[in-house]
Amino acid sequence: MEMAQIRYVLAAAKSLNFTKAAEECCVSQPALTKGIKALENELETELFHREGRRILLSEFGRSMLPHLQQIVEETEAARALAQNFRLLKKVPIRLGVLSTVGHVRLARFLARFDKESPGVELSVSEGSASRLADQLLEGELDVLIATRTAELEDRLRTQDLYRERYVVVFPPDHRLSAHNAVRLADLDGEDYVDRLSCEMREMVISACQSKGVELYARFRSEREDWVQAMVLAGLGFAFMPEFSVSLPGLMQRPLIEPEVERQIAAMTAPGRKFSPGLESFFRVASRFSWPG
Repeated sequence: MEMAQIRYVLAAAKSLNFTKAAEECCVSQPALTKGIKALENELETELFHREGRRILLSEFGRSMLPHLQQIVEETEAARALAQNFRLLKKVPIRLGVLSTVGHVRLARFLARFDKESPGVELSVSEGSASRLADQLLEGELDVLIATRTAELEDRLRTQDLYRERYVVVFPPDHRLSAHNAVRLADLDGEDYVDRLSCEMREMVISACQSKGVELYARFRSEREDWVQAMVLAGLGFAFMPEFSVSLPGLMQRPLIEPEVERQIAAMTAPGRKFSPGLESFFRVASRFSWPG
């Protein structure tokens, strides 16, 4: 069954005239009738009754019309999708973002990407690094933005975006506001808001233990917005990546002795070919003025 044959049948069914149908399809009448006859032979049933120059749809022909029309519509839709894909139109990118990555500065990059690639649709999912990496490898995501770790480097292809320090955040009336920077030792005995979703949490806790710094966690949460809200409400300080602080009114100072920082990277599945939209995503990312 060829697409030309299907189009001949639909044109003939519309005009009930082979001559007019041939003109509509821009072919000779013998070519059109030969194509229709070939399709009837393949289906082993007549689609038209021929009465001299007059033609009528057979009962079988009437029952086949919706199916033939659907084939044409789906073919045209597939062709349009392929064309749009080449032109970067309606090419979705499924982006996974580690929940601790600051959304304000990342949004600036996404806005630039949208401006330079206006036809590319974008969806964003948040989660833990391990879950998002699994989704990326399973084909449920196209790209992941997360902290570069040895574990992820072993599994994924990475492109660095920016580095950021860890800072100490606290309410405006906190005693630490008088400091230009905060040593880990300065925090001994301070009330603490624990960020359970932080991928570097264990490293910070280990540093506290090695320096004999004791912290009292008055509040624990996996949600970044709750952590910042509780800090601003006066429940204690928190360790945060500097570009993740988004709540107005929060004070922040660099953490020193020791300094802690992380590398944020864009990650893709090894060996997987980039779509045109994803190629555009990385072109914009390589030229973007990232923070820090």
